[in-house]
Amino acid sequence: MDKTININLGGTLFQIDEEAYRILRDYLRSIDLKFRNVPGGNETIEDIESRIAEIFQSQKILAGVITRENVEAMIAIIGKPEDFGQTEPGGTVNEPPAPARKRMYRNPDDMIIGGICGGIGAYLNTDPVWIRILFVISVFFFLFGIFVYLALWLVIPLASSDSQKKEMYGSAYDPARLSSKESYPPYATTSRLGNALNEIFRATGKVLFVVARILLIITGVCLVVAGFLTLVAFIMVFIFKYPGSFSTDVVGFNLSYLPDFLNYIVTPKMVPLIKTLIIIVVTIPLLAMIYGGVRMILWFRARDGFVWLTALVLWVAGVAVLSIVLFNEGVSFGETEKTSSQEYLNPVPDTLFIKSGRQISDLRVDNEISVPEEEYNVFISDEKKEIYIRTRLYIAPDEDNSARINIIKRSAGRNKPDALARAERLQYDYHLSGKILYLDEFFTVPANTKWSFDFVAVNLIIPEGTIISMDRTTEKLFHAEDDDDFVGNQKNRFWRMTDDGLENIRSQSKN
Repeated sequence: MDKTININLGGTLFQIDEEAYRILRDYLRSIDLKFRNVPGGNETIEDIESRIAEIFQSQKILAGVITRENVEAMIAIIGKPEDFGQTEPGGTVNEPPAPARKRMYRNPDDMIIGGICGGIGAYLNTDPVWIRILFVISVFFFLFGIFVYLALWLVIPLASSDSQKKEMYGSAYDPARLSSKESYPPYATTSRLGNALNEIFRATGKVLFVVARILLIITGVCLVVAGFLTLVAFIMVFIFKYPGSFSTDVVGFNLSYLPDFLNYIVTPKMVPLIKTLIIIVVTIPLLAMIYGGVRMILWFRARDGFVWLTALVLWVAGVAVLSIVLFNEGVSFGETEKTSSQEYLNPVPDTLFIKSGRQISDLRVDNEISVPEEEYNVFISDEKKEIYIRTRLYIAPDEDNSARINIIKRSAGRNKPDALARAERLQYDYHLSGKILYLDEFFTVPANTKWSFDFVAVNLIIPEGTIISMDRTTEKLFHAEDDDDFVGNQKNRFWRMTDDGLENIRSQSKN
């Protein structure tokens, strides 16, 4: 363990390690040599020692022992002895030469809100009260003064060290007054009226500070609560899949756990990457909200600039990569193409019974996505990795007295050949047995393939006068031009084809 030494500075006892003691001893000797033969030099040395003691007391000394880092930080604040001026052979000290140019800082010694006016006053060597009055007046011109003040607050640094204060005050700065209670030199234009107005501004500033702290605390609480609840909801929905289903009556959109649907609308190998990017893009802003709210509530300082910068870079990178990936996946839906197949019914039946073949109720599905307004229903089987979509049934008259069934399949793809290939892969079954036509309620998107806005329509074209009967399942597939008239006649399920479409009839049975 390093040896420690007890020293007395400004009437205060400190413990200092041996290496730090040597640096501090040499520093104090240099100051003593600088001011020992100068009139009033002893008082200056005592003031400097008192200032050193104040700095050490303000530092958080590890285990109560002053280290080399503490001494070097103190020297950086006070400055090196050569910065105090040059000693001539006769024992006199020249005043420190004025800086080549003064710099503008925010003044911590004359601060009401951000120290902007105090810094401008020190830079111009004038009482900042007049600058404060100008800012107050400019506030009434469309809040111009507020925006200017905030902009200056962002770009002007705070004079936190003695060397920065020397640059701010210029020749008016006296290093011998470092420990004086008068923290800044009097301004050239100070007056009683200015002092009175400054006191009013300071009192107003304290009130505004209290109000601002209350508003910050309220804002911080809102940010923490909103960020935390949103984060918990996101984790429960996106990771733990709870609740399992959602619905909204506003847009007529119902779904069961949308993240699972990603497995069927994007390239399977891209799903883990997309989910990871979504987590990054969503959670980073929410965590920033929570942390920012905590800082507003507790009002603490932290060296977290690197953390904020890293989080921002990670978030921007996540948004960029996610946008590129989603754009690339979206291109695969750029073109639409369809294919059709047709079969004639021979002989042409005078009565046709349409019944359901395979039904959705017979399937074991895990998720459902439906858009009722578009009459579009998607059912997902995670076990078979298949997608089932409800078909559409259209019935129209034929002028040539022929009967035929036309199956139209449509899909989207990266280009037309790709869209056509995807349309041809869709699986739909029907069969005719005498006067009975069996239609499946759904078509299937094969396993391990992407959903591509797939659609299958069954067009039944029959001669005028043909009688049609449908069961309840096929009625749901029928896309009538007048749905209200069709649904309103549920007791009579027989229809006759006319030149205007299907017409309800009273007959209850046909052979």
